[in-house]
Amino acid sequence: MSKDVFVFVEQRDNTIQKVGIELLGKARELADALNQDVVAMLLGSDVKSKADILIKHGADKVILVEDERLKEYTTEPYAKAINEIVKKYDPEIAIYGATSIGRDLAPRLAARIHTGLTADCTGLEIDEESKNLMMTRPAFGGNLMATILCEDFRPQMATVRPGVMQALDTDESRKGEIIEEKIEFTDADVNVTVKEILKLESKKKDITEANILVSGGRGVGGPEGFQPLEKLANALGAEISSSRAAVDAGWVEKDRQVGQTGKTVRPELYFAMGISGAIQHLAGMEDSDLIIAINKNADSPIFEVADLGVVGDVNAIVPKLAAAIEREKAIKAEIN
Repeated sequence: MSKDVFVFVEQRDNTIQKVGIELLGKARELADALNQDVVAMLLGSDVKSKADILIKHGADKVILVEDERLKEYTTEPYAKAINEIVKKYDPEIAIYGATSIGRDLAPRLAARIHTGLTADCTGLEIDEESKNLMMTRPAFGGNLMATILCEDFRPQMATVRPGVMQALDTDESRKGEIIEEKIEFTDADVNVTVKEILKLESKKKDITEANILVSGGRGVGGPEGFQPLEKLANALGAEISSSRAAVDAGWVEKDRQVGQTGKTVRPELYFAMGISGAIQHLAGMEDSDLIIAINKNADSPIFEVADLGVVGDVNAIVPKLAAAIEREKAIKAEIN
């Protein structure tokens, strides 16, 4: 009988990725609703020391597979290892991050295991009556939200966008079990050889990791409208993000987009500058701790979720705000 909520936890360069910790938080909630355990799946080479981190963030058990061939992600070895784990332990639910790795791995596993997969989920809940997993994702270009069930096959599988789920705080008192599994790989399983890894160094932080975001929309008027936003971001130590309208217009790179068809963010402070607040955008940022919105249209939906709203011209207000913050920083520097 299928049992437990399994989470594939990504590691890169032996560093646990944040999305895995976020998924453990949601898995803990799902498992508690089912009165089952949370089981983390950790693959890599020399990663055993990381297993305790997963237990402290909600896992009851960690299934550990260590092999030199798993040091860097390649499709076939990882797919074989997870496939064997799933067949042996028969989980009720298995969730993966909707990252480049998760989007490559999860569909292959769904085909091998013969089960369904709901991709790019923004919500996971247990149905109180059937105890099935309700998997919610954007549909029709983000204009609708669809809730999908996998009633007849197990495990119920989903990929979840980074930044959507809330990670649990570290609990140093938690204890768990580490189960070491050995997968017998053959030469046929290693059909890709990684010869070199080139890393792109970027000064820009991923917007899902930022504590403060200054986000611009159609209301800034054009690419030049982002220049004052960048000055404000620099003054605050923040990152620039945007609505879909600014990305579609070519004013900002795609990886800066917030919303259903972009990234889900949860910063401590979110500035919505010249953003009307369409539901697709709100879905990606409404859980921010503090939302400050500036828009010249007093009826903009963004004001319904904003903690502080300013009705006015963003291009007139932002430069003054940036200058005021710079002055305040200079005064504090003199005092110190």
